Amino acid sequence: MKVTVAATQFAAGEDRRANLDSAERLVRQAAAAGANIILMQELFETLYFCKGHDPANFELALPITENPAVQRFQALARELNVVLPVSMYERAGNVFYNSVAVVDADGTLLGVYRKAHIPESPGYHEKFYFSPGDTGFKVWRTRFGTIGVAICWDQWFPESARVMALMGAEMLFYPTAIGSEPQDSGIDSRDHWQRAMQGHAASNVMPVVASNRIGIERGGSWEVTYYGSSFIADHVGAIVAQAPRAGESMVTACFDLEQIRTYRRAWGVFRDRRPDLYGPIMTLDGRQ
Repeated sequence: MKVTVAATQFAAGEDRRANLDSAERLVRQAAAAGANIILMQELFETLYFCKGHDPANFELALPITENPAVQRFQALARELNVVLPVSMYERAGNVFYNSVAVVDADGTLLGVYRKAHIPESPGYHEKFYFSPGDTGFKVWRTRFGTIGVAICWDQWFPESARVMALMGAEMLFYPTAIGSEPQDSGIDSRDHWQRAMQGHAASNVMPVVASNRIGIERGGSWEVTYYGSSFIADHVGAIVAQAPRAGESMVTACFDLEQIRTYRRAWGVFRDRRPDLYGPIMTLDGRQ
C-alpha cells in the first residue's frame, strides 16, 4: 500500500474559530496534494496557553464529545477521505488531559490518546494544566495503515516510539508545540528535536511525521518563538520533507508500506530484541 502523509504548521491566535479555519485550510491543501493522513500541530485550537500559570485557561478544555474541533474534523475527514489526528485540550470530569482524538477517513472516532509525559520548564508549564495520560500508548488501524500517535514531549522518549512499534504501528505521528527556551536565548533545540525523532524512525524502521507551530507567543512571564520546521522522516531516519522555520506551510511524502515492512523484517531489529535484559528500563533509577 502506498500512503501519502502530510505535516502542517501555522501561527495560532486568540480567535479559536480562526485557528480552526487555518487548520482546515491546510488540511484541504494537503488533501488536494494527495495526502491520506494529515497531521496538525499540538493544541492548534488556541494559543499555547502553558507559558504561565493561569487558572482561567482551564475553561478552554472540553469533553471529547463537545469539542468543536473534533466534530468539525470528523466531518472534514469524511468529506476528504483522509485520516486526521486531532490535538485537543480534554476535560474529563474534574481531570484535564493533553489529548489526541484519532479520526479515520470515514469520520469515525477511532479513539483517544492522552499525553503520557508532561513537561515542566520555563515557558512550558504543562504540569499545571494536564494530568499524566492514563490511556497508555496506542495504535490505530486506519484506512491508510496502522499508525501510532504521541504528543510533543513524548517524542523525546525512545520507549514511546518502541512501544507503539511493538504494538504494530507502521508510521509514527507527533503533534508538537516547541520553540525557543525563553530563559536562555542561546539554546536552539530545533536540530536536537529533529534528530531525536529521526532516531525513532531509524531504530524502528518506519516513517515519522512531526507537526509544529510557528510564530511568537507571549504569556505569563515568557515569550516563546516557535520554530516550525515540521518534517517527515523516512524509515531509515532521513528527512525527506521539511517546512521552513517561519511561515505557514504544508509538506508531504509518499511511502510504500509493504516495501518498508519487507525492509524492516529483513533488518532484524525486532527479531534480535532481548526483553529479558531490559529490566532496568522499568525503573526510574536503573536499579533492579
